[in-house]
Amino acid sequence: MNDASTYEVVIGLEVHAQLLTRSKLFCGDPTAFGAEPNTQVSAISLGHPGTLPRLNREAVAMAVKLGLACNCSITRENYFARKNYFYPDLPKGYQISQHTTPICRNGWLEVDVNGETKRIRLNRIHIEEDAGKSMHDPTSGFSNIDYNRAGMPLVEIVTEPDIRSADEAFTYVTELRKLVRHLGVCDGNMEQGSLRCDVNISVRPMGETALGTKVEIKNLNSIRFIKKAIESESRRLVDLHRKGEPILQQTRGLDENSFTTYAIRTKEDEDDYRYFPEPDLPPFTVTEEFIEAIRKQLPPAPAEVKKELSARYALSEYDASQLAGDPVLMNYFTALSAETTNYKAAANWTIGPIKNWLQVDDRGEFPAPAASVALLIRLIDEGRLSYGIAVQKVLPHLINNPETDVQEYIAGNDLYLQGLSDGPDKHIEEALKKYADKIPEYKKGKKGLISLFVGEVMKLSKGKADAKLVTEKLIEKLKN
Repeated sequence: MNDASTYEVVIGLEVHAQLLTRSKLFCGDPTAFGAEPNTQVSAISLGHPGTLPRLNREAVAMAVKLGLACNCSITRENYFARKNYFYPDLPKGYQISQHTTPICRNGWLEVDVNGETKRIRLNRIHIEEDAGKSMHDPTSGFSNIDYNRAGMPLVEIVTEPDIRSADEAFTYVTELRKLVRHLGVCDGNMEQGSLRCDVNISVRPMGETALGTKVEIKNLNSIRFIKKAIESESRRLVDLHRKGEPILQQTRGLDENSFTTYAIRTKEDEDDYRYFPEPDLPPFTVTEEFIEAIRKQLPPAPAEVKKELSARYALSEYDASQLAGDPVLMNYFTALSAETTNYKAAANWTIGPIKNWLQVDDRGEFPAPAASVALLIRLIDEGRLSYGIAVQKVLPHLINNPETDVQEYIAGNDLYLQGLSDGPDKHIEEALKKYADKIPEYKKGKKGLISLFVGEVMKLSKGKADAKLVTEKLIEKLKN
């Protein structure tokens, strides 16, 4: 960033998390993702005249659960308000939200940034309904509207302006995503839009306390995009400040190709929304008994789970933190550890190929049985199977065919490692012949060339040679 030492970036985040209820916030419409457009709607979610909303109790419970986990105070007397603005995907012409009585106030979330723990304060968590989705088709000149999302239950988690860098914002959203998944209140799927973020950002000369003019970057659906948007907008705002040019209070978007921001509209002030109490919904009370019942349901905090993993399975801090913050990975690791005592390998498989598959395919669970993956770990430990073949050939087959007999599949496809008596000796000779000009260099001290010879043997054996035995044999041959 230009003049990074003389300017300070001030950031606040508004994260919208879709709650994992089976029905919408004010009606019985289903909330499943991926249905055909406009098939999960009703007269209530479409805002037909004469219809009346009814509050989803489970959404309130999930909001309270998140608030307790974020160290918030819970508002006992609550009501909803109308937030008035016009947009084609807002069928009623207003959004039902909370204004002066957010259900959760004044919490915090602690994050580790560059080895230091920082507390990010939360201003509020409030409940609101989502709007529909506009899909703009530049080829036809028309926009299409899908109202399936209209009325979906959301919580908006609003921080204080405590964040000072793109890295801090990245870490905060990462930890918040882990938390909502850990609590089971949101699936955290940013690609499907169930977790979205708006960034409020300003800059000021270092040492000043007054906030600068705020710019909002809307609807960021990737943690990486959040980081890129902040880096880009920080540079733009500092450049304007340095030149003495005015900074407009704007709503901006992110161009996901160039990672630059662009103006959408002049930012509205709160008065523009004309909030007033929602006349069709009565106020509601959150009782102490309700709060305590939810408190008892809270799972152990990720930090506690992390300590337990480290103590029970002797995992590194990194491995334990990766598992503790993701309930899907944690559940699979627990199942895998019941089938093997090589806990380090179980962790490596879980946060390596298993996690990668889950992220790419975006599924809720891993289909290959834990017992089958544990068998792969045992075969690797016994030197009968290479890790590369297990991951690249056996695991993909297991994913698509979970009932496969692992040993039968490996034997039937000739995937077991070869001992030195099974053929690699000739591959060693071929490798040394191919790179004969490198042998004098190796003998003069360039010991790193051993990997070149080993790599060629593995290539010739199609990955079935035992790399450890091949290395030992090559070193012995090259001594002569």
